[in-house]
Amino acid sequence: MPLTPTEKIWMDGRLVDWDDATVHVLTHSLHYGLGVFEGIRAYQTSGGAGVFRLTAHVHRLHQSAQVLGIEIPYSESDIVEAVKLVVRTSGLDACYIRPIAYLGYGEMGLNPLSCPVKMSIACWPWGAYLGDEAIKHGIRLKVASWARHDPRAMPTAAKATGMYINSSLAKVEAVRAGYDEALLLTTDGHVSECTGENIFVVRRGRLLMPPTSSVGALEGITADSVVTIARDLGYEVAESALRRTDLYLAEEAFLTGTAAEVVPIASVDDRRVGEGAPGPVTRALQEVFFQAVRGEVPAYKDWVEHVT
Repeated sequence: MPLTPTEKIWMDGRLVDWDDATVHVLTHSLHYGLGVFEGIRAYQTSGGAGVFRLTAHVHRLHQSAQVLGIEIPYSESDIVEAVKLVVRTSGLDACYIRPIAYLGYGEMGLNPLSCPVKMSIACWPWGAYLGDEAIKHGIRLKVASWARHDPRAMPTAAKATGMYINSSLAKVEAVRAGYDEALLLTTDGHVSECTGENIFVVRRGRLLMPPTSSVGALEGITADSVVTIARDLGYEVAESALRRTDLYLAEEAFLTGTAAEVVPIASVDDRRVGEGAPGPVTRALQEVFFQAVRGEVPAYKDWVEHVT
């Protein structure tokens, strides 16, 4: 999906013009992929632009940096206010927001300790990541030939830049084969996550999700929100080790993620999931989720942080 430039990007404490938000070609993270980032959305609400679970996202950014040994030179509250400034300056009622902390120009080589930590925050208008039709009717999912990172090889609890090579390889494989999205398994064949989304299945009326700590999946903030909504609606939610066949036999299945939001799965490996269309549980969760992100559900009003 092409980017639509906005006027300003926040870089290291100041707003710069979009076209001037550049880095040196010898920026350390460009070569070695050591950086952390977040994907955040602001939605149009009755009180103007509201950022969904902004504080939780910024907290996860700092946690990711801690895992990688990166010391972000801005506090969580500093970054929260910077995000609000960027969205406010853009004049957008709804947008996607990308904060990133990375190692800048300073020294080349695998030892990053002397490289300065840099940070930027950008935002731009962005619609449904997998498309409006995907949200309405569901997607075609393919199990990737690539396995998800083993937690013993990479710190999968961190949302780190270089780790997404794994996701890009799986995404390209799926798209070239005519599918919408890819599902990654662990090296021993358990369901992990999709290229940028957590996954849920519905079996016998229960919501099941893989245990993130053991399958190399990121703890999703959208997933956490959906779990809260599901339990408040009376659904039982549990973590469970899943195989690909559990998706083939599911009554329903769906993805969650900041970019993707809540997306039904119509088929996996050309096997229809349930009726091949969004089921009642998925629809119920979608309905409340899309109300919540716009500040329309009193129980979840604290999830939305207004920029003005």
